[in-house]
Amino acid sequence: MRCRRLALGLGFCLLVGTVLCTLWAYADSWLPFSYIPYYLPCPEIFNMKLQFRGEKPFQPVARSQYPQPKLLEQRPTELLTLTPWLAPIVSEGTFDPELLRLIYQPLNLTVGLTVFAVGKYLGFVQHFLESAEQFFMQGYRVSYYVFTDAPAAVPRVPLGPGRVLRVLPVQSHARWEEVSMRRMEAISRHIAQRAHREVDYLFCVDVDMVFRNPWGPETLGDLVAAIHPGYYAAPRREFPYERRHVSTAFVADGEGDFYYGGAVFGGRVDRVYEFARGCHMAILADKANGVMAAWQEESHLNRRFISHKPTKVLSPEYIWDDRKPRPPDLKLIRFSTLDKNTQWLRS
Repeated sequence: MRCRRLALGLGFCLLVGTVLCTLWAYADSWLPFSYIPYYLPCPEIFNMKLQFRGEKPFQPVARSQYPQPKLLEQRPTELLTLTPWLAPIVSEGTFDPELLRLIYQPLNLTVGLTVFAVGKYLGFVQHFLESAEQFFMQGYRVSYYVFTDAPAAVPRVPLGPGRVLRVLPVQSHARWEEVSMRRMEAISRHIAQRAHREVDYLFCVDVDMVFRNPWGPETLGDLVAAIHPGYYAAPRREFPYERRHVSTAFVADGEGDFYYGGAVFGGRVDRVYEFARGCHMAILADKANGVMAAWQEESHLNRRFISHKPTKVLSPEYIWDDRKPRPPDLKLIRFSTLDKNTQWLRS
């Protein structure tokens, strides 16, 4: 009797299961959607706060040794157009201005331009701004940032649509070397506090220079350096790197690509922040040890560009020196330093 009841119970369960499976299959074929389970992630994820990734010292496993890239490597009158790490070298004839305009203008970019006008250098501001209004990033929004110890004395130059002048007060220093060394600090602080919300790209240049010809979107890149006009044809053993081991700007023999000018650098605003902050930290380390690099800020800039390669390199036509005759390999001068009494300016 017990076995019979068990057999009937099992049979009933099997029958009910078969009916339910049949009904589910029938209903599933007619439903307009399928149910997909959703799993709520751990709530801790929503409470996490992003932490700024601090600057880590660059520690190569072994020192890089490779032949020096030479700007005049192809022919005596033709500039190199590509670095060994595949960064373009920009010069007249290597780009189509109209094509770049069609690519970049729809992006609605804002480009920042910083200069330091401290002490007697304030006298260069008007000529600098007037030339920038004529040649720098025409057709784009531009924010000029003038760092000065005399904000009320900055001349008000008429600006085009979408172009603004912002005057930023900085402390004056008795020694010009101290002013130079403080520039990276001021730039990185300004980007963190303000410029990262106002501009997409930022160039940092010297105020005692003028624009001679168009400077446009061909210069835009993640991290941009300019080749120094005094050493673009020199072997790297003649580059004025910092050669003392006691300085964080030290560059060993056999290291280095081009010698870059401190008067022009730039790029995407976040990359410029990282670059300027890294240089500032290296300068502070030197200062703590009672060391000043051979060419102050420019020495640290060159040291950092060795380990953090620029993604775009500007030929000397973007940083020329008017005291030098123009060589035949430079077809155009776009930005150049003025012939001036440097000793008087720095006194």
